[in-house]
Amino acid sequence: MNYENYIWDLGGTLLNNYESSSHAFAATLWQKEERVVLHDEIYAALKVSTAYAIEQYARHIPGFLAAYRRLEAEGLARPILFEGATELLKNIVTQGYKNFMISHRDKQVITILKAAHISQYFTEIVTADDGFPRKPAPNSVHYLLQKYNLNPKKTVMIGDRVLDIEAGHAAGVETIFFDSHQKCSLATKNIKKLTELME
Repeated sequence: MNYENYIWDLGGTLLNNYESSSHAFAATLWQKEERVVLHDEIYAALKVSTAYAIEQYARHIPGFLAAYRRLEAEGLARPILFEGATELLKNIVTQGYKNFMISHRDKQVITILKAAHISQYFTEIVTADDGFPRKPAPNSVHYLLQKYNLNPKKTVMIGDRVLDIEAGHAAGVETIFFDSHQKCSLATKNIKKLTELME
């Protein structure tokens, strides 16, 4: 790769969390209402956003989000990374380049990265607590570009959702869309596995 700066999303990009999050969501629905929703439907909704999934299946259930977050946290305490994630992050740093992260989660992100043993590979981690508008707004990307004087042509944003690509595109950086089933026409490059970035 010809990049020097890598701006990562967390969930669905480095962290293979949608599986455990889908189980937690389904379990919370069962606890609250003894209601069953197909795993694939929950998975697809969570890929859009947690707020979207709740709007679809649980907007009428008091206390659902808090109960879901508690169950989800149990799974995230044992984070599972996608194949090649650790090696890729380490290689980038070894070459003298930088990793950054922009996540919609709060500072729980730091705990997850430490539990996954990859926090040391990041120059800065931007979380919801930093107060930037959510992606696809490019504000958080602009912040990193300006603070670290990054060359946009040498900077790439990597994510598993179209909103990640839209944020990077709006900020004027290169983009890589990571999804094993679909492609994003706006992205500079599409990949099905993280290991493709080491080829």
